[in-house]
Amino acid sequence: MDWDKLRIFHAVADAGSLTHAGDTLHLSQSAVSRQIRALEESLNTTLFHRHARGLILTEQGELLFDATRSMSKRIEGATARIRDSEEEVFGELRVTTTAGFGSLWLAPRLHKLYEKYPDLNIDLMLEERVLDLPMREADVAIRMKEPSQADLIRKRLMNIRMRLYAAPEYLARVGEPKELEDLQNHRLISQNTRSAQVNAGMLLVQQLMMHDISATLTVNNYFGVLQAVISNLGIGVLPDYITEDFPQIVRVLPEVESVEVPVFLAYPEELRQSKRIAVFRDFVQDEIIAHRRSRAAMEAE
Repeated sequence: MDWDKLRIFHAVADAGSLTHAGDTLHLSQSAVSRQIRALEESLNTTLFHRHARGLILTEQGELLFDATRSMSKRIEGATARIRDSEEEVFGELRVTTTAGFGSLWLAPRLHKLYEKYPDLNIDLMLEERVLDLPMREADVAIRMKEPSQADLIRKRLMNIRMRLYAAPEYLARVGEPKELEDLQNHRLISQNTRSAQVNAGMLLVQQLMMHDISATLTVNNYFGVLQAVISNLGIGVLPDYITEDFPQIVRVLPEVESVEVPVFLAYPEELRQSKRIAVFRDFVQDEIIAHRRSRAAMEAE
């Protein structure tokens, strides 16, 4: 099969338009159209339905697009390995993690990585959806559970717990709860139990709600929960990794916490030799060690 035609087909299927694909490939629309027709003739099938709003893949087109998408990801992986140098670190590294961990813990520390490797470009993708690393939706992931996908190298970084926090100004105004029943007099700020989150956090919120809490504020990520706590809106359920960087909030009801949640770093086996992966992995591990020491010092005070 003609590789050049497949490359053009992939661009058209990805863009959904002959014109947009032509712009990407630096080809005229007529040249792209001729290549698609030639590919359809060689396969004796129709790959696209044409209509006024663009192109839609046929069933046969979907099958071929799945194949070219997989090929594209493999080529990207091979290109990344080839370009990685033993002496230099450069190029794009796509990192995926949760909105809470990425915005509250990882992003504030990335300046240290950039200072050491200024030619490294991080594409930070913050979402609860677990991206497919073997299919190269991302290069490396930090997740709050052990990845189940095959062909991944994984390392356990640390354990976290969900705990209760509030701003001193809020506690001075409303009063600090001394036992769980006192939460009836406070607004509980948490992630909605129907939103994507670690199971331990969801279970803790469900248990707290059994104590007849009527005033609540729910947010779909921990960054929003933290901002509400800092703004004196109530008592928030937050992961304990926030304590180092946000010392202006204090823990309440210290006996209340979730079970431990493991934090894993994972990347595809095919990127084992990637220098970009190696420096990012080492950076995160060093920051985790520094974080543990800082938290231990704070708890000892």
